[in-house]
Amino acid sequence: MRPRHLALAVALAAIWGFNFVVMQTGLKHYPPLTYAALRFLLAAFPAVLVAGGPRAPWRWVLATGATLGVAQYGLLLLGMRAGMPAGLTSLVIQVQAVFTALFATALLGERLGRRRIAGTAVAFCGLGLIAADVAARSGAIPFGAFLLCVGAAAGWGLGNVATRKAAPPDSLRFMVWVSAVSAPPLLALALATEGPSSLTSFTAEGVGAVLYTAFLSTLGGFAIWGWLLARYDASVVAPYSLLVPVFGIASAALFTGEPISLLTVAAGALILAGLLFANSRPRTALTSRPVPVPR
Repeated sequence: MRPRHLALAVALAAIWGFNFVVMQTGLKHYPPLTYAALRFLLAAFPAVLVAGGPRAPWRWVLATGATLGVAQYGLLLLGMRAGMPAGLTSLVIQVQAVFTALFATALLGERLGRRRIAGTAVAFCGLGLIAADVAARSGAIPFGAFLLCVGAAAGWGLGNVATRKAAPPDSLRFMVWVSAVSAPPLLALALATEGPSSLTSFTAEGVGAVLYTAFLSTLGGFAIWGWLLARYDASVVAPYSLLVPVFGIASAALFTGEPISLLTVAAGALILAGLLFANSRPRTALTSRPVPVPR
């Protein structure tokens, strides 16, 4: 990868990692479902008016919106509102890659292989360490909040499977339409459970958080991601997503004072090492065509 493209990939990981701190800030001003609805509403409009069609079957656009949009972000923000800190959340959500592999095996008939099974097992050990850390800090981090974030990772995994089935040729255009179909159900849920008054908050900090998440993290992030994938093999680009929790934990410690325990560091090392091993290829297979890693 060229130096300027390498810098772009690292910058994207920083944008996505810092987004967890931004979401934690936004949740001080908006309830979780309202925040999620506003995120996708702004990411979709007015972009959807000029983007053209999604260039993918509508059933998979709707399925991706239900899983990647409503389920993942709804549960993620509910978990953060319930007490999951930003840095730890950025690490837990990476287990989506494990759920993606499991769902792809069960629903698409894909074969895991010994390397991916071993890497998945190591990543799950890391998740177990986080669960132990959360249990040890009972009261500081509610275990229910942790389970909501694990559920969000599972929703992301299902969303990745739906995205594979959709096979969109333009990831940014596809994401615009996924945002468009995610916004109405999230808005309906927000109005039903959080009330219409939640939409009337217009503090500078709250609006800034929504704008960052909608435009910089969602539209800008996926535009950069798709641009890099169009120029390099997925096996070259995908490992840079493992930097997201590094930036997430670091930015949370820097901006919110979130403590970093040795158990969290060990868990993060296990999760990232397991995912990297699972998605790497043995030397003898380097000449074969790489299998794209879902994001």
